[in-house]
Amino acid sequence: MSGEQLFRILGLVDDDLIREAAPGLRGSAAVRRHPWRRMLAAAACLALVVGAGRLLPLGGSSGAGNAAPGSGSDSGGSGIITDNEPLSADGTVFMSYAGPVFPLTTAEDGTGLTAERKITWDFAPGTYHDGSPRQWGAAVTDAYVLTNPTEENITVTALYPFAGNFSELTERPAVTVDGQETEATLYAGAYAGGFQGVWQSDGGDGYRLDSTTLNLDPPDSWTDYKALLESGAYLRQALGDAPVLDIPVTVYEFSDFQAPHEQYPAATQAIEFTIDRERTTVLTYGFNGGSWDAETGWQQHSYFVPDGVRRESEKKMLVVLGEYIGDYTLAGYENGGCEREIDGVSCTVTRQEATMDAVLDELCRYYYNDYAGWQYGAEDSELEAVPYSLFRRAAAELLARYGALSENGAADRYSDGRLDDIISETLTQERVLYLAVPVTVPAGGKADITFDLWKEPSFDYGCSGSENVGLQGYDMVTTLGSTLDFTAQTAALANTDSIELVRQNLGFDLEAGVTEVALDLSREHYDLEIRPLP
Repeated sequence: MSGEQLFRILGLVDDDLIREAAPGLRGSAAVRRHPWRRMLAAAACLALVVGAGRLLPLGGSSGAGNAAPGSGSDSGGSGIITDNEPLSADGTVFMSYAGPVFPLTTAEDGTGLTAERKITWDFAPGTYHDGSPRQWGAAVTDAYVLTNPTEENITVTALYPFAGNFSELTERPAVTVDGQETEATLYAGAYAGGFQGVWQSDGGDGYRLDSTTLNLDPPDSWTDYKALLESGAYLRQALGDAPVLDIPVTVYEFSDFQAPHEQYPAATQAIEFTIDRERTTVLTYGFNGGSWDAETGWQQHSYFVPDGVRRESEKKMLVVLGEYIGDYTLAGYENGGCEREIDGVSCTVTRQEATMDAVLDELCRYYYNDYAGWQYGAEDSELEAVPYSLFRRAAAELLARYGALSENGAADRYSDGRLDDIISETLTQERVLYLAVPVTVPAGGKADITFDLWKEPSFDYGCSGSENVGLQGYDMVTTLGSTLDFTAQTAALANTDSIELVRQNLGFDLEAGVTEVALDLSREHYDLEIRPLP
C-alpha cells in the first residue's frame, strides 16, 4: 500500500453529502459533520417511506433487504404460490433475511469421503431461543454421516458454516461427533455485505438510492451468499492470517477532563489544527463531532466533556498517520455546536508514537471490556461469547478493507475517520462464521457429526403493509462451498401442529402426512415458508 493510498481518505468525502452551512468556519469549502445527524437523517428518511405506505429497508439494519414487499427473486418471479407448488428460482425476498442453512465442508480438498445429510426443522412451541412461548424461529438439526470407502483412516477438519454476527454467538450451533458433545474452534469471515446509498426522493412519489456508500448493504438473498462462498476465497481468508497493521502512527490521548457541568450540562471541548491532507490523515476515537475545510486543511474535532453520569466514552484519542498535526488549540464550548466559547474547560493531552496495530488493540479491548455492554444493551454472557481475538481481527479487517487503510479508499460510511464506527459495527455486521472440529473416519467405516442450532426466520416488517407479514421464511443450500461428495440429502419437519405451510419447493404435504422428503442434489437451494397457527 502506498503512502498516497494511506493518506488520501479525507479527500474522498463527497461534499454534496450530509452537509450543512457552518457560519464562522474558515473558507468557502468548510464542512461540518456530526455522526448523530447522519442517524437522524436515516430515521427521518425511514419515517417518510413508511408514510408513503412502504417500508424501504435502510442499510445498517441487520438482515434488511432491498426488494419491495412481496416481490420475488432478482429474476422477476413473484414468489407467491400455494402449498406444494414450486417456488421461483430464488423464492420470496424478505425484508429481513436470516441466511440459509449451509452444508458441512472440510478444510481439506479431495478427502475421499462421501456424505449423507438430513436436515430437520422442529417447530415445537417454545423453541424460541430465549425459552419464551413465541412461535418464532425453529430448532434445526443438521446431521451428517461421513463414510470412508478406503482402507486407511481419514482425519479431516470438519467446518460448519453459519450466518450470523458476533452479537448473537450465545446461540452458536452445538456439535456432537459419534454421539459425544464436542468443543469446536470458532473462525469468522469478514463482513459479508457491501454498502449502498441513502434513500432519497426521486422528485416524484418514489424514492431511490443515491450513489454513495453511506449505508450498510448486508446479504438479502441466498445468491449473495453464493457469490460470497462459491470460489472458496472467503473461507481461505477466514482460516488465514489476520491483517498486520504495523503502520507507524502518532497518538494524542486526552484525559483529566474538567468542565462547569452544573452550568453547562453539554459542555464540549474541541481541538483545532491545520494539516496538509496529502501528507496527514487523522482518525478519532471518542469524539462526537467534526468540521473541516477541504481547501485549507483546517480541522476541528470535538467531544462532550465526560461528567461521570452521561454514557460517554472516557477514552479520547486522535490517531495521526503521516506527518504530525503540528500546533493545535483547545477551546471549551457550551454545547456540541461549538459556537459559543466558555471558560473552565480543560484536559491533559499526551503524545506518543505507536503502531496502528497497538492502537487498535487498545481501543478494541476498551470497547470490548468497558463499553459494548451498555452500548448495545447486551448481557455480559453475550459479550463473553465473542472471542476477543476474533473481534480484534475483524475490526482490523474492516479498517483495512473499508476504512482509512483501504487501498480502494474508505467507504463514505467511514470517511469521517471515526474508529468508534469501525469497532462498534464489527460487533453487529453480518458474516459467515465457521465451527471447526477434527473428525476421524475409520477405514471402511463411518462417523456421525450433528449440529443443533436455533434458526431465526426471514420475515417482512409488521408495519410495512406487505402481504407477507406474519410469514416466516427458512431456506437451505445443498452443496454450496462444500468439499464433500454428497450421495444423498433428506429434509424433514417435526412438531408441525402449530404451523401451516404456505410456500415451499421441498415437497412436504402435511395433510397427506409427508414430513420427510429426499432432495435433488442438482438443485442448489430450497425454500420453506410457514405461518404460525392462531
